[in-house]
Amino acid sequence: MNQTFQLRDYQHQAVDAALNHFRHSHDPAVIVLPTGAGKSLVIAELSRLARGRVLCLAHVKELVEQNHAKFLATGATAGIYSAGLNEKNSQAKTVFASIQSLSANLDAFTKPASLIIIDECHRVAMESNGQYHSAIEHFRRLNPSVKILGLTATPYRLGTGWIYQHHHHGYTRPCQQSFFKHCIFELPLQHMVKKGYLTPPIHYDAAIAHYDFSLLTESLDGEQDTDDIALNELIHKHPRVTKAVTEQILQLSEHRQGVMIFAASIDHAEEIVGYLPAEQTALITGNTSLPQRDKLILAFKAKHLKFLVNVSVLTTGFDAPHVDVIAILRPTQSISLFQQIVGRGLRLSPGKKDCLILDYTNNGYNIFQPEIGEKRPTQDSVAVQVHCPICDFANTFWGRKDSDNKVIEHFGRRCHGLVDTEEGEQIQCEHRFRFKRCPHCNAENDIAARQCQQCAEKLIDPDDLLRSALNLKNNKVLRCSGIATHIDATNKTVKVTYHDEDGLTLSETFRFHYKKSRQSFNHNFGKRLANGSQPIEFDSVEDITRFVDYLPSPDFVIAKKQKQHWQVTERLFDYEGPFRKANEQK
Repeated sequence: MNQTFQLRDYQHQAVDAALNHFRHSHDPAVIVLPTGAGKSLVIAELSRLARGRVLCLAHVKELVEQNHAKFLATGATAGIYSAGLNEKNSQAKTVFASIQSLSANLDAFTKPASLIIIDECHRVAMESNGQYHSAIEHFRRLNPSVKILGLTATPYRLGTGWIYQHHHHGYTRPCQQSFFKHCIFELPLQHMVKKGYLTPPIHYDAAIAHYDFSLLTESLDGEQDTDDIALNELIHKHPRVTKAVTEQILQLSEHRQGVMIFAASIDHAEEIVGYLPAEQTALITGNTSLPQRDKLILAFKAKHLKFLVNVSVLTTGFDAPHVDVIAILRPTQSISLFQQIVGRGLRLSPGKKDCLILDYTNNGYNIFQPEIGEKRPTQDSVAVQVHCPICDFANTFWGRKDSDNKVIEHFGRRCHGLVDTEEGEQIQCEHRFRFKRCPHCNAENDIAARQCQQCAEKLIDPDDLLRSALNLKNNKVLRCSGIATHIDATNKTVKVTYHDEDGLTLSETFRFHYKKSRQSFNHNFGKRLANGSQPIEFDSVEDITRFVDYLPSPDFVIAKKQKQHWQVTERLFDYEGPFRKANEQK
């Protein structure tokens, strides 16, 4: 078996990482390579080196065909199992298959496999009843030791976050239920561009009115069905905007080779096409027949067409290296989709110096650091670095910065660092920046946890607490907009007064000469100081003085009537739920 292609250095590293991992572990693993980095060559080399049977799975026929072609370049033979490609060979030593065809015909695969490779593996859902899980379980029954390797450019899913738990650089991701356990190799897009392996992207600031897609619902995530009615209503309100945007695309692409335009809906795409030169333009949607789609793509790749307008169909498995303009006229909250779209224009091609990325939708993603795997909590959130006070790991969270570029707030929950145990294993650092305390054992839990991870007791739901307090006559609920702190050094007390947005107050006093009261103050305030990034255990009231301005405020305070005064019974920090917090609009 002769290898007739030359791997790049990082492709060799990716292959070596997979070999090293599977020599010592059966855990499913992920390799992360940017779009255009040549995942198909890594797949081909690993398939070539495998001793047993290999299955290479993909979700579209274009990827099946592309990966199969790269493998044939090794000088070996392989089968294809794909209804879309009119081939169903299940007996070859190496089979490239579409997951749809394979999962529907598992009975045709009776021989065990030693390696299963999944391209675009971020599509493997957490649910155990999906096509990928059914196929994997079938081959695990044939061979319990089968190795599972995924490759992707975008290792996260909208709504569920990261698709793996541990990263080879020594940190963990907040996704305990993910199918993949380890990211064994990752190559940043910046490295690929710097080394000349990918075309530099030019993120163009289009000086033109944008569509206000923020008016639409959050269902427009790029991975589900688009709400065409809402989109069309919005776009039809701004026909001149669409025309002006298209005219600008024409102007900026005058001396460019190939232009891909991503439209929001079929109506929108048809309107765009109407403003482009007919003899140089093609439109592809989900309604385009497969033969017609293939014909138009071939014409575009041959440069007989310059403009290719599409609606949600050319984001993966499409390879036209000469593309040097990407125009995004559709909204998406899917970071994966945004990266896939941009990746269509980053491949190298003769005479191509860079690629214009024209984003008319205010998606707001950074091409080189598009996201941190979780939904942006606020419009002004940026990626910030927060060091763990326990293990000193530099976490990347969403947060806010001031005019001096200093972090003033972050939304991280738990440290992502990995720490060594006495048994020589690595586990996630236990420090939580935001947490919910168990009333039974005082252990810290994630703010969304329903059951204590320490004692397994049911945790009190903050929404249930609020509903109950609001319905009881002798309870009071205060939406806290801030606190005031008075320190009495003589009596060793700290009085905390909670203020709501209407001027009402509740107060409580912590007496530091009592251990229980001191612990309560530290648990509620010292532990959460600076969003938990600088927790302090206060031994005396004097120690608190210089930190008064930095003490955290709870979102809600619940008090119970005790004869002549109100006694604070609950302080709810980091609340996430249906009840409005102070100073929030209804």
